[in-house]
Amino acid sequence: MKADYLARLNQSRAERQPCALVTRLKDGTQRFLTLADMDRDPLHVELVQAFRLNKSTVVEREGEKYFITIQAPPLRIIVLGAVHVSQSMAGMARLLGYDLMVVDPRTAFASETRFPDTRVVAEWPDQALPALGLDAFTAFVALTHDPKIDDPGLELALKSPCFYIGALGSRKTHARRIERLQKAGFAEADLARIHAPIGLNIGGVSPAEIALSIMAEITATLRLPAKAERLAQQGG
Repeated sequence: MKADYLARLNQSRAERQPCALVTRLKDGTQRFLTLADMDRDPLHVELVQAFRLNKSTVVEREGEKYFITIQAPPLRIIVLGAVHVSQSMAGMARLLGYDLMVVDPRTAFASETRFPDTRVVAEWPDQALPALGLDAFTAFVALTHDPKIDDPGLELALKSPCFYIGALGSRKTHARRIERLQKAGFAEADLARIHAPIGLNIGGVSPAEIALSIMAEITATLRLPAKAERLAQQGG
């Protein structure tokens, strides 16, 4: 590997920027690609598939074999709301390999005692989220049911390339939420990104069941091919 490619890989890792290194196996010729580069690359379809699975792989195109080295940032879930559902999500996220963190300005809820082995940020979303960063490998989930907390978080998420945005609440609650966000200047296409009512419809009732439905919807959004194409476009 060329020294400059190694330096770019390391820089991309430090900055949470996804990238790929394509090596032609016949002669070792390499090219370094950012997500923006991938849209124009002859192996675009194969690259999207590799990112969808987050797995380096060997592919063949027109009789030539290539090794695609994938470097994607760790998948994150930022949950707004230190509630029972997010407690269940934390354990599931660890099993699935997601880096989950909880943001909630209510210090009575946002504590390490209630969320062991989970990063907890006891700040308002407009303070915490810019510092944490919302990128194309981040899912954002709003669970507080409090517009003073959820709405500022959703506004920041909608301005970001998050691959998933979800919000807890009934259809009536979400309709009122949409009205508030429209008044804040968001267009219909922006608001359509919000998954609400949140989670896959599995009939969940308990906090653990609701958490399961949310985790399933996040994973489906990331892994299904049509969604992966959108992820690549947003990240570019």
